[in-house]
Amino acid sequence: MTRIAVRQYSARNAEMLAQQGLHPVLARLMAARGLSAISELSNEFNALIAPGQLTHVQEAARFIADAIAQQKKFTVVADYDCDGATACAVAVRGLRAMGATMDYIVPNRFEYGYGLTPDIVELTAQQKSPDIIITVDNGIASIAGVAEAKRRGIDVVITDHHLPGDALPDAAVIVNPNQPGCGFPSKHLAGVGVMFYLLLALRAELRARGHFDASNQPRLDALLDLVALGTVADVVKLDVNNRILVAQGLRRMREGRAHAGISALFAVASRDIRKASATDLGFTAGPRLNAAGRLSDMSLGIECLLTDDLDKAMAIARELDAMNRERRDIETGMQEAALASLDTIDPQASATLTLFNPAWHQGVIGIVASRLKEKFYRPTITFAPAGGAMLKGSGRSIPGFHLRDALDLVAKRAPELIDKFGGHAMAAGLSLREVDFPAFAEAFETVGREWLSPAALEQVLETDGPLEPDCFSLDFIRLLDTHVWGQGFPAPVFCDEFRVLNQRVLKEKHLKLMLQKDGRQFDAIWFNHADGLPARARFAYRLDANEFNGKTSVQLIVEYAEAC
Repeated sequence: MTRIAVRQYSARNAEMLAQQGLHPVLARLMAARGLSAISELSNEFNALIAPGQLTHVQEAARFIADAIAQQKKFTVVADYDCDGATACAVAVRGLRAMGATMDYIVPNRFEYGYGLTPDIVELTAQQKSPDIIITVDNGIASIAGVAEAKRRGIDVVITDHHLPGDALPDAAVIVNPNQPGCGFPSKHLAGVGVMFYLLLALRAELRARGHFDASNQPRLDALLDLVALGTVADVVKLDVNNRILVAQGLRRMREGRAHAGISALFAVASRDIRKASATDLGFTAGPRLNAAGRLSDMSLGIECLLTDDLDKAMAIARELDAMNRERRDIETGMQEAALASLDTIDPQASATLTLFNPAWHQGVIGIVASRLKEKFYRPTITFAPAGGAMLKGSGRSIPGFHLRDALDLVAKRAPELIDKFGGHAMAAGLSLREVDFPAFAEAFETVGREWLSPAALEQVLETDGPLEPDCFSLDFIRLLDTHVWGQGFPAPVFCDEFRVLNQRVLKEKHLKLMLQKDGRQFDAIWFNHADGLPARARFAYRLDANEFNGKTSVQLIVEYAEAC
């Protein structure tokens, strides 16, 4: 059940923002997102939180600077998603620019799983012979892996953003805004953001040692397109600090200064990088890069981001695009199987969804969990075989249900059920024995029933209310596009009543509409919805500049509609 609601906002804050020069409607939108001063909309690089506020970042900078001076060998151990790939590329590019001897390794998720495990340490030692391992987007839970590295005489610097467990690894240095005692004001840095901050601190340390000055220091702003991609693709909250990082990266892309790999990812998707948006990063570039880690080996994606040869980048991007098409086909089949398995049960009668199919691909279960969560608005975990009578699960949650904490409670109540788990409030992963799947599903449902009230299981689509008539314009759309929207800072969705003048189904799955309000007509489309609508309905919609046959016009993208 979905219900349309209107975001509340402070009229006083909206008035203050308008008085500071913001368009009145934009002022209302920003007030509804908690802003009260126009300074909170700054996209300038110098408005970033100072690196020194990140706990241990200066200690890590000194440690790495000493190691560079001693010509020690570094190896980055990356994660296999888009955040991990971009963080790896940022680390390798940035540290090489500062004189480090660098290499990287990314575990095959199907063989080694997640994080700095003892097996990964052994593999890294055999293949790379590093003096120092730097983790990116992982490591905060790698107690055994760090211990194995120390046993082998390898120091470990952890850069991560995930929530820690009860104990921390005995690493040389840990940089993570979510570690105990860290007072960094933004807890929402992605893994790539943490690595970028470490590079800022390292450059400052090397300047202080006389290695660089302002005229010859490495240009770290050149890495911001990579930072923007990883930040958006990891779906972290776009707070003020993250919006600056993303806006700066998008600016570089639009100005034609993106790295070859990112330019290639846009090109194979037939997207104009000169008009790059956060949506493009999340739904165009990100999925193609992620496809490597989901179906094959993320080292292919990292090589795409590390090369400066556009021809090589294009060749890799075409491979990634083909993988992404294969991933979509696999996902579609899995989704159909999941929906078929729900025919015998009523999802609305459950607080959670837990599904397993022996034919499913573990690289795609997270996406399928996300699709099912969106469709049924229930915390959802999907499982696939992981070999050796084990299952791997990937979960997605809804507001008000902290997924990692729920798994922690299951593990405490039944310590034998879960082999290992980790994650965030909204996404988590775990592994367990196939024989224990029914017991886990029951235990997880018990937590769901305890934590989620009927009201919490009602999906509320928040909107920004009716849109003023003069804002149905390309100029207003361009004004909205000057700002970064995304997770935690949602793009504007408006709601109004319209007459439905005409409707037809495109490609058997999209509803094309002609709507009327106050004597004006509007083109609209509702993607992946083919059911007809009554003659009058209340619509939740986004504004879109639709380009067709060389002409650009206003189009409404329907998010939801209900009879008036």
